[in-house]
Amino acid sequence: MNTASPETLASAADQAGDRDASRLERHFLEIFEDVWDNFVDPAEPFYDADGTRWSAIGSDLTGATAGVPFSNERQLAEIREQCRALAASNEFAINGHENRISYVVGSGHAYRVIARDPTETDESLVRAVQAVLDEFIRANQWHKRQQEILRRRDRDGEVFLRLFVEPNGLTRLRFVEPSQVATPPRLAGDPSASFGIQTDPEDVETVRGYYIDGVFVEAARIQHRKANVDANVKRGLPLFYPVQKNLRRAEKLLRNMSVVAGIQSAIAIIRKHSSGTRSTVQQFVQSQAEASVGGPSGRASLFQRYAPGTILDASAGTEYQFPAASIDAARYVVVLQAELRAIAARLVMPEFMLTSDASNANYASTMVAEGPAVRMFQRLQHEMIEDDLELFQRVIAAAIDAGRLPRDALRRVDIEGIPPSLAVRDRLREAQADQILVRLGAMSPQTLALRHGLDADKEQRLLRATATTELNSATCQEAATAT
Repeated sequence: MNTASPETLASAADQAGDRDASRLERHFLEIFEDVWDNFVDPAEPFYDADGTRWSAIGSDLTGATAGVPFSNERQLAEIREQCRALAASNEFAINGHENRISYVVGSGHAYRVIARDPTETDESLVRAVQAVLDEFIRANQWHKRQQEILRRRDRDGEVFLRLFVEPNGLTRLRFVEPSQVATPPRLAGDPSASFGIQTDPEDVETVRGYYIDGVFVEAARIQHRKANVDANVKRGLPLFYPVQKNLRRAEKLLRNMSVVAGIQSAIAIIRKHSSGTRSTVQQFVQSQAEASVGGPSGRASLFQRYAPGTILDASAGTEYQFPAASIDAARYVVVLQAELRAIAARLVMPEFMLTSDASNANYASTMVAEGPAVRMFQRLQHEMIEDDLELFQRVIAAAIDAGRLPRDALRRVDIEGIPPSLAVRDRLREAQADQILVRLGAMSPQTLALRHGLDADKEQRLLRATATTELNSATCQEAATAT
């Protein structure tokens, strides 16, 4: 009688165990695949065809007000992520964002410090405050930051600026992501701390601070610029939220148009053999082919070249069709334009500013002083200037606390913001009108220079230098003549 060794028995047991495990694994995968094939998302009825989720009725309405499509931080985050995806991938949304930046910010806003009462304020104080403001603008690359502020405000519906003050009184700015501003779990039931913003329990517009990554930051260290909501709503709404479906439909329509046209144009000719069998058709194709290329499956692909101006002679029973000749993209372009007009209407912009197609619009007639687009851009410019001036007051206050400026500096000076011109400009008439205002004392020469994109102090230095050069040249000429 042969007796197996313990090692052999152990090996056999291992092999049997492996077979059982493999059989169980296959059985489990079969069950999983069957369940997955029959899986139905229970939330599927609550989504539109374009993937947009419906708003739940009777959800938590803490902090919600009329006209706001979100009632809690989760819903706001979903809306923000959807609009961020559009801003990153949808060509029409990108164009809309960039055009708003180009017109509202443009070459940058000019800011000038002026005395509230020139008879009581020394010019040296004005220059000192201007120096603090210019230092802040240089240190924070203000023109680039203005562009990003508007981009974030439109894309997210809000922008958070955090102020960091150095010991010398210089203020530096950093952006805070909206997702970082959230209510800590311990305050989830406190309505005055909803959406990550701590307000007065009796007044939602009196902000005391913000919870950033769970840490409370005083309101004096944060500037919150929100858009598209009422004053008593704590968080903003993205610009493209009302037309996100239109943007997705326009993108899909353009994609489908291109795909269909590409497929149709890729097939040059279709030959119809009215009375041919499969074998006779194959023989005909082989006889007409000029090249044969073997494929990975072993089947050969036959090619025939048609030079420009080729004349085809068909045998009896053979017909030729040209699919590309039936392409009519114009039918879909009309639908695409209708979708884009709806998006442009939301932005209060001409259609060509969204599509970069100027064939249906005249820039000169669109950007007139009374045009809707100009009016809208002017509103946005003034809103941005108001927010900037409020921020600059904090910057100057920080310099005062550091001892760089006198305590009453903010009371004795003002800051004036001048945005770039929007309407079509007649430089001659504009210069003549400005000259009249300066002559009547209604406008200062410094403001006139800023309106035309000039640095008044720099121009005065250049004028003095030019006058000195001309004087020296005249003196030299007189001396040479005398000699």
